[in-house]
Amino acid sequence: MQCNRAPVLACLLCLCGAAASVCAQQMITDPLLPENAAQQVSPHVYVIMGFPNIGIIVGEKATLVIDTGLGARNGSVAARTASALSTRQQRLYLTTTHYHPEHASGVGGFPAGTLVIRPKVQQAELEADGARMIALFAARSPQMSELLKGAELEAADMAFERELDLDLGGVHARLLYFGPAHTKGDELVFVPEDSVLLPGDVVQDKLSPNVSCASCSPRQWITVLDQVAPLAPKHIVPDHGALGGGELIAQERDFLVTLQSRAAALKAQGKSAADAGTLIAGELARRYPGWQALRNVPQAVQRAYDDHP
Repeated sequence: MQCNRAPVLACLLCLCGAAASVCAQQMITDPLLPENAAQQVSPHVYVIMGFPNIGIIVGEKATLVIDTGLGARNGSVAARTASALSTRQQRLYLTTTHYHPEHASGVGGFPAGTLVIRPKVQQAELEADGARMIALFAARSPQMSELLKGAELEAADMAFERELDLDLGGVHARLLYFGPAHTKGDELVFVPEDSVLLPGDVVQDKLSPNVSCASCSPRQWITVLDQVAPLAPKHIVPDHGALGGGELIAQERDFLVTLQSRAAALKAQGKSAADAGTLIAGELARRYPGWQALRNVPQAVQRAYDDHP
């Protein structure tokens, strides 16, 4: 079945049928982005489903690519796909939702003249920790090591504090920084004309939140979600896993609130963070059946302990 002629959300429903709840949990882990695989989400928004999902917003004057894939080889796939969709030879913009290698290490695959945009906090995080993260990912497999050879930590051409509104011609992309959640510099992109949110790792479908930075916490993540909710998107294109609707925001928040409140209660009872992490992971597995990546829970509990007086 070909998905690229119809909105991808409808296509996924057709493919999954009665097994939608199972299909929605699938997450692509192949580090190679597929060629010629853009699927339409809305009138102006396309996605390449991969590791990670790459968003592409096409206007009459410019096209914005969101994230690069792992290394220059994948970046070139994203750039070629954007070029094929840009039938008027629109100007090319690139932004990255955060500094992790599958999102930001492929800038070298984009053509000269691409304008790279990031939040200032994310750029600082990339400069401080990007090389370590590239080495960490390269050690995961020979394939990832090969893809990351020569990956450079490219500086942004344009950096913003809290929000940047890009007029792409007939459609706008609001680049938003609400504060730390998954990383210090998480960026979200909202397309108001299409009511589409591309939230990076901040909102996903039944994937346990990964509170990766040492100074981040579930409490901070919840604060970010409370700023995201008023956008009321109809469609959400996460960086990993299945696409969904606006209900994913409340779903993510409920999971984090449950984790945060249990961590606070167990800390007050004198439980160690390690013991609480094991206990809460089991509780969440029962309360939220079908959620993936529950291995992230103990670290999130530790971050909650560190953040709670």
